[in-house]
Amino acid sequence: MRNLRRGLAVCVLAVLAAFALPIGGQSRNSDAITQSDLDAIYKIKDQGFNHSQVMDVMSYLTDVYGPRLTNSPNARAAGQWAMDKMKEWQLVNVHEETWPFGRGWSNEKFSMMMTAPRPFILMGYPKAWTPGTGDGPVTGDAVLLLIQSDDDFTKAQKDYAGKLKGKFVLTAPLPEVKPHFDPDATRYTDAQLTDLSMEPIVSASANRADFATQFARFRVQRELNIKIQKFLLDEGVAAWIEPGPHDDGTVGVQQGGDRDPKAPPAPARIALAAEHYGRLFRILQKNIPVTLQVDDENKFYDDDLNSFNIVGEIPGSDKAKADEVVMIGAHFDSWHGGTGATDNGAGSGVMLEAMRLLKVSGVRLRRTVRIGLWTGEEEGLLGSRAYVKDHFADPANMQVKPEHAKLDAYYNVDNGSGKIRGVYLQGNEAIAPIFEEWMKPFHNLGMNTLTIQNTGGTDHLSYNNVGLPGFQFIQDEIDYESRTHHTNMDLYERLQEPDMKQMAVIVASFVYLTANREEMMPRKPLPTAGSTRPF
Repeated sequence: MRNLRRGLAVCVLAVLAAFALPIGGQSRNSDAITQSDLDAIYKIKDQGFNHSQVMDVMSYLTDVYGPRLTNSPNARAAGQWAMDKMKEWQLVNVHEETWPFGRGWSNEKFSMMMTAPRPFILMGYPKAWTPGTGDGPVTGDAVLLLIQSDDDFTKAQKDYAGKLKGKFVLTAPLPEVKPHFDPDATRYTDAQLTDLSMEPIVSASANRADFATQFARFRVQRELNIKIQKFLLDEGVAAWIEPGPHDDGTVGVQQGGDRDPKAPPAPARIALAAEHYGRLFRILQKNIPVTLQVDDENKFYDDDLNSFNIVGEIPGSDKAKADEVVMIGAHFDSWHGGTGATDNGAGSGVMLEAMRLLKVSGVRLRRTVRIGLWTGEEEGLLGSRAYVKDHFADPANMQVKPEHAKLDAYYNVDNGSGKIRGVYLQGNEAIAPIFEEWMKPFHNLGMNTLTIQNTGGTDHLSYNNVGLPGFQFIQDEIDYESRTHHTNMDLYERLQEPDMKQMAVIVASFVYLTANREEMMPRKPLPTAGSTRPF
């Protein structure tokens, strides 16, 4: 899910230099790295850098099983493989936990081309939970029907009612395609990391106004899309054609229908490469007829409306602390245009490798370590929210369950395959001196930044929203936002192998240090019921 880099900030001035000061009565050196810790980290590094399996795991998740749309056959097959792998590594209590989601969906076949006025192969992808065009190729005329407002929609109804059956309808304006003067892939500079470490102070009214504006704009567009969808379905169009986000061969594609089997149906919907959409648009503007041929075959799966989370454990060795749990996690699901490599096969692969490193290195773990791989993240953090509600607390009423007191910390990876540069503290001041000490063995791997700022859009929020210490690592995004995020280019080749190894080593080491710390990690005050935003 999109990384909301500048989440809501807490209203306390804090800079990185201040993190060295005692907080909450705890001295800086209480969590100093000991020689035994360095010996354990050495073992983890040796396994992670010299005997890594992370890229082999990634090839299976992406190349073999492909995109893992929530509740799709691919996701289920990949989930079974991941559980089998955890059992092979001798993790215990490996199982699925189900939660209600909706119907499954998969694309079985797709091709699209312009046949007139000139033959031209088009790059497009069907939107998830849409029905496709039927059995075999469908040929029809393209129609340019711009609808950007309610007035446009009213005019379209008046002018085109009864005239769109079997047509391929384009409703969006010409997408703007800008030249790429800057590189798609970048790493954080020292100056950017310094800036990130500072806490911005933004007025609550400005935050509320910005959120309200964005939400209002989204709601207006959503309501207009619902009207367009019903109109085109009633007219019997062959497909609704829209430009996908991005350009230069990168096509963003998500959903176009509803996973609820009782929801109103949708027509076939196709996300087309911006440049290809542009060619069709300009030809149609010239009143030159355009003929398209599309073969879009999709399947719905209504036999099981539940999705799942994958869970596995390494039991703690200390009888007094084994019932306390350190969790790591990442979302296992992806969109279907690519193979879900950077979003978020990378996070799942890193967390699986971190569990393997902890197991094979033989380091002592006083507390139990648990992995959670979530589905439904792309549809709204649904899997992790369901897990937190079942095990810890419901943010709607904030009535905590017994397991809430036993969850020590949760660590998440979901910003692509770029190396870890630090940690978002999510406003938890008391964690800062602890993490400062723990980062020291990794300064030479590029990890040296803490920020009190929040980051949103991924599963650690499900934990924070019920007062549990949940953290997302700061990562170099490489080409995550610009090239791979939710697109057809989210493929194995975009993964950075050295960075993947670095991440797995750091995650495993932070888990080791957390699991063996004498006290549980400091917590923020429990939020007020209903006060947190889900994203």
